[in-house]
Order: sequence, then structure tokens, then C-alpha cells
Amino acid sequence: MFLELSQIKRAFGEGESRVEVLKGIDLQIEKGEFCVLLGPSGSGKSTLLNIIGGIDTADSGYISINGEKTADMNEKALTKYRRKHLGYIFQMYNLIPNLNIKENVEVGAYLSDSPLEVDELLKTLGLYEHRHKLPNQLSGGQQQRTAIGRALVKNPDILLCDEPTGALDYKTSKEILALINDVHNKYGTTVVMVTHNDAIKNMADRVVSLRDGMIRKNYLNETKLTVDELEW
Repeated sequence: MFLELSQIKRAFGEGESRVEVLKGIDLQIEKGEFCVLLGPSGSGKSTLLNIIGGIDTADSGYISINGEKTADMNEKALTKYRRKHLGYIFQMYNLIPNLNIKENVEVGAYLSDSPLEVDELLKTLGLYEHRHKLPNQLSGGQQQRTAIGRALVKNPDILLCDEPTGALDYKTSKEILALINDVHNKYGTTVVMVTHNDAIKNMADRVVSLRDGMIRKNYLNETKLTVDELEW
């Protein structure tokens, strides 16, 4: 099994204010799957994504990628794990404002032992002609494309997407979803995407529905739609 989560629990606060956010999550994702974590605000989906990404740690249980358990890693090993395996796309683009678009993408390349070719990736993303511009000279969709490029150039095993279309309009959202899907198909990247948008589940291989810190549904999508066919 490529990505395995076993009995993941996470709580915040102490005493009467303690809230159990994840209540024993078991999940297995195959290499190359496109998995959507779906649920309303407060369901635990972003916390789960952060634990997969090594940004947060579980109170109990374990995560393993190709048999490597994150709980067995010290901080140095965990940093290497994030650099080796993971690419991140967030709702907020988190670009470096005084670096141009190409330089922002190159930041990701420096973190990888086997990065993709930067100029080729910029052309794939439709950003090559904008490569010398600063982030504030681009639209929101173009900034999100840059953030995707920074994550992808690492050539990660897993692409973690936290509401990547949450700050975008309908048309741009569909462009970004199509781009992520193209990357998934072209490079065989495993994608784990958090969303509260129910329509997006229809483009995924695996749909995991969360509510109140528990998995309510986990199924393979037998009737996938193309991004063009999605409506919300």
C-alpha cells in the first residue's frame, strides 16, 4: 500500500474545552490515485491533510508512505520526508512577493533531488510569457498556477491540495482543476485534495467523505466526470 493511515486521532484544547477533531481515521490510498477529502467546515479534513503532510502531528496512530512511518522520524528525517515525497498547494498562494514567477517556481526545484525542468513546466502552466513578472502583477488564477508550479517542480510523489480553488471564481476554478488533473494524468502523481465543494468529488478516483472527525463514506468513483462536465 502506497499511503496508509491507521487509527489517526487528533484533539485540540484541554479539559472542558478539549475538542476531538479526528476520531480514529483508517485510510489507504493507492499510488497514482486522485483522492478527494470531502466535508463541511469542522469535519477534520484540513487537519487530516496537515497530518499527512507532516505540518501537524497525530496524537495517536500512524501514517506510512511506501512503508516509511512518520511517527518513527525525528525532525530532520521528517523534513527530508516532506522534501522527498510531498508538494503542497494551499488556498492562499504563499508566493514570495519580491521574487518573479520563475524564481518562485525555482524555490521548489532547489528542494528536490530530481526536479522537473522549470521552463518546460512554466510553458505547461501557461506562465512562460509571465516568468519575469512579480506575483502582484498577475491575476489570482495565474498566482495559483505559480503555486502549483512551485509544488510540481519538486516532482513529488504526493500532491496535497487544501481548497486550491477556494479563493477563485468559477471559470478560474475549473481551469485550475483541469490543470491539476492534467498533472495527475501526465506525471502519475498521487493527488489528495481537500474540498467542501461536493461537485469536485465527481472527478476523483477515490472519494472520502468526513463528518465530525470520522470517515462516513470511502468509495471508488466508477463514473468519473471530466472537469468540463462538473457543475456547481
